[in-house]
Amino acid sequence: MAVRKIIRMGHPVLRTVARPLAPDEIGSDELHRLVADMIDTLHDYGGIGLAAPQVAEPIRLAIVELPGGPSRYGELPRVPLTAFVNPEIEVLDPATAGYWEGCLSVPGLRGFVARPQHIRVRALDLSGEPIEMVFEGFPATVFQHEFVHLDGKLYVDRMTDSSKLVFDEEFERYILPVEAEPSA
Repeated sequence: MAVRKIIRMGHPVLRTVARPLAPDEIGSDELHRLVADMIDTLHDYGGIGLAAPQVAEPIRLAIVELPGGPSRYGELPRVPLTAFVNPEIEVLDPATAGYWEGCLSVPGLRGFVARPQHIRVRALDLSGEPIEMVFEGFPATVFQHEFVHLDGKLYVDRMTDSSKLVFDEEFERYILPVEAEPSA
């Protein structure tokens, strides 16, 4: 397959509400080729999720892969590489928590975003079969981050404090060390 170019903030497709996939598109060779390209692209860029609009395809499709295990966000569940067609999110608890988010379409920057931390994801797989999963904590943030691309939004749109938009280098130098300090 192929590694595609990830479009960046400012490209009009990232601000377009993606169209749902029709039943006859799900399972098609064209959709499978696109997903294979998205997987190659995700791995080449080193991400954990990618929405079709990020490769200039304005359709309601995203892929997510969480390796699981310990991380700076705590213990993460393993979510094998999965394609989500026409996904929807149901907030199960409106309580929010914030994380420093980055995005392949907003390279070199990181921003602090609060999102609901208990959600249900409903979608179709590449065969048109229903998928339903429940997530809490950082994984809930990951799915919301990816699926908001389908509504023509970026994480920067969810930020409430623009002073918490920083370059990656400054994040690693000034913010990450403070967050890693043990609490008293």
